[in-house]
Amino acid sequence: MKSLLLWTGMVVVTMVMAEQTTKMTGGGSGSFNGQFCFHLENDVNGYEVKLHFSHPVSGARVIESQIVGDSSSCSDTYLVINKPYQGKKTAGQDLCIRFSGQVCGGGTVTGTGTLVDMDDGEVKPRAPHVSGAQSMKYNYAEVMQLSLMFYEAQRSGKLPADNRIPWRGDSGMQDKGAGGEDLTGGWYDAGDNVKFNFPMAFSTTIMCYSGLEFAEAWQKSGQMDQLYSQLRWPLEYFLKCWNNADQELYVQVGSGGADHGSWTSPERMDPDRPAYKITASKPGSDVAMETAAAMACGSLLFKTKDAHFSSALLTNAKQIYSFAKAHQGFYSTSVSDAAAYYRSQNYTDENNWGALWMYWATNHQQQYMDDANVRYIHEPAWGFSWDEKIAGNHLLMYKFTQDNAVKADIESTMTLWSKPAMSYSPKCMAFRLEWGPLRYSANTAFFALVAAKYGLHDASYRQWAMCQINYALGDAGHSYVIGFGKNYPVRPHHRASSCPMLPAPCGWEAQQNPGPNPHVLYGALVGGP
Repeated sequence: MKSLLLWTGMVVVTMVMAEQTTKMTGGGSGSFNGQFCFHLENDVNGYEVKLHFSHPVSGARVIESQIVGDSSSCSDTYLVINKPYQGKKTAGQDLCIRFSGQVCGGGTVTGTGTLVDMDDGEVKPRAPHVSGAQSMKYNYAEVMQLSLMFYEAQRSGKLPADNRIPWRGDSGMQDKGAGGEDLTGGWYDAGDNVKFNFPMAFSTTIMCYSGLEFAEAWQKSGQMDQLYSQLRWPLEYFLKCWNNADQELYVQVGSGGADHGSWTSPERMDPDRPAYKITASKPGSDVAMETAAAMACGSLLFKTKDAHFSSALLTNAKQIYSFAKAHQGFYSTSVSDAAAYYRSQNYTDENNWGALWMYWATNHQQQYMDDANVRYIHEPAWGFSWDEKIAGNHLLMYKFTQDNAVKADIESTMTLWSKPAMSYSPKCMAFRLEWGPLRYSANTAFFALVAAKYGLHDASYRQWAMCQINYALGDAGHSYVIGFGKNYPVRPHHRASSCPMLPAPCGWEAQQNPGPNPHVLYGALVGGP
């Protein structure tokens, strides 16, 4: 969209759109005042206007907007963006840029203003269709596809050329350790800009676990290569976090308090961020064991895809496992900044989890099973999450031992998650906790599906799992997965997706915007009812 500006040197001119009348008023001393106006056909959450003049002007000033770069020197081109809290405009309004300055050298000057299209240009990928799956209630292949796009939107660091998220750019490029260690990469946590390795490692392990146990589904959906790509991102980051020589493991980049005290996208955040590590004197066996588990699983998944990468993951997993075993303790005690966000309640389950994954990755080396037997917890699982791995331990232990006592543990967990022990929503979602209930029901659905694959109550466990997943996909009357279905959330609590395209600023006004986020966070599962 363009607006024409017409000036006569040393006169004040009002600038309007070309098809409208231009009003000129007198001026003097080479100074001018003018205005660019655009009639908005769509809502905008931020704007960028490029101004070009036929002669250079200096001393440029704008009202209710801001100029990017130097405005004092003579230039024939200026870039104007909205000020914070002033970028929200609705369709039908006129967006007017009031501009003043001085013509360099005098003479007649004209100018044009171009309102840049701030649409991110993202196109939802074509949904995959798996032969024979048409009879299913929902397109699960599409859900898998979109889920991986969510993790792609969480990437930190230097983005690759094949990045599919056009509203994300390079970020966290100065993330480093106390000794200058390169800590770029990894995933941002949920809707924030912090890299919390504990939940990141758990997400990595579970995604990888699904790739191992349900490889056929990933292949048939056409998403296996994307699964490899998305999992490689955090795994490469974890390799950077470990220093075997100094026995140090970085477990967090960014301050939770500072991050929660601001609202902006990763591309705009303060690049000077603290990094936190665990050591022999400040241990964190919970996060270390989870990191070892993620690497061990990764070594299995990549074994035939990339043997060198697989070997590196296994070597580092062994080292981190030994470090974690030798230095027990809560990481949230050693890293106080994590305590308010991801405080660990127990690390016995992570010790067991790490040992079982090492047992699998090392082709059943007995020392790891010995460790797992010592740490195994015979009780039903309250849930399956970043902080509780008891359910996962039941699955792996049964996979390797077929022990009837372990089978009973799996069954007792499913009993705990069934009526009347578990509360259910009116439309049959298992309601474990008010804060993010869908994460618990979805993770337990994964638990049930793996248990069914291992031969336990195949029909009933699969049915229960499908009911939980279908609730999130639409059985509730609407979808809780962004981008899936016809009525999904459009305003998630997510910094990056709430911010307009650069160079427009982003602050708390984006978080307070009552309308849809400017960008669609495809594949994100919101907290729930």
